[in-house]
Amino acid sequence: MGKRIRQYILRHRLDIGIIMTAIVVAVGINALGIPENMQASGTKILLAHQISAKQACAGELNADGNISMVYEKNCDEKAYPASTTKIMTALIVLETMEKLSSPIEQKITVPDSALGAEGSSIYLKKDEKISIEDLLYGMMLRSGNDAALALAHIIGGNVENFVDMMNIRAAELGCVNTNFVNPNGLFDENHYTTAREMAIITAEAMKNDDFRKIVSAQQYNACREENNYTYFYNKNKTVHQYKGGNGVKIGYTKKSGRTLVASAEREGKTVICVVMNAPDWFNDAYALMDAYFVSQGE
Repeated sequence: MGKRIRQYILRHRLDIGIIMTAIVVAVGINALGIPENMQASGTKILLAHQISAKQACAGELNADGNISMVYEKNCDEKAYPASTTKIMTALIVLETMEKLSSPIEQKITVPDSALGAEGSSIYLKKDEKISIEDLLYGMMLRSGNDAALALAHIIGGNVENFVDMMNIRAAELGCVNTNFVNPNGLFDENHYTTAREMAIITAEAMKNDDFRKIVSAQQYNACREENNYTYFYNKNKTVHQYKGGNGVKIGYTKKSGRTLVASAEREGKTVICVVMNAPDWFNDAYALMDAYFVSQGE
């Protein structure tokens, strides 16, 4: 009896395979026993790593610069961005400089309001002369909170005006669940966004050539004649560890948790992922990007 069954299966294995595929499609992907939080909406990219982030998303960057989501987990839920806020800060600075036809290589005098900032720092000195470019690299690679404050003061006239510029730009991008109260991401209950909206902001920033160049840099040597702190190593391990990694920003505060916006490009395809309040932040991001590239035939 067993021998006859085996012979039948061998003769009809193609038909049986088609039937089993149809059953899986009909009953849904959970017929394969894949946990719900290891699935994705849209293209159903499958993950080999369970996402630890409370809020997360991943999306393909389209030719027009917009983003199409391929994975979502609580991505419209309120979250605290920490230093990923600086993506918007950099976008406002670069767009303003372009509108004014003003080169980022120009030097400014460090305002007193930027001195002694809490948290990560590039150790700005009183009345130090430093270029906008050096401040941008210091903010995005070293996460300098003092650099963010200096840029906000120079571009906005003061921090309050600059924050208004950030919120206006967010609204223009359709980010209705985002509100900024500072340019560096220090925790505040009224400083929040969502994973989806942070991805939208990042996609907009990635349209800017200078932004892409800055966030993809593994390291940078600043030209600071009045300061010995000139070597900026990128804290975002994505650009050092991940194949095709080209951005973008890490963030952490005790109350916000670990947040990461990461991106990678392979064979002309770019993916952006956002993980927020993510204990296993880099592995979360790498798993999302791996799954995307597998879905593209890698």
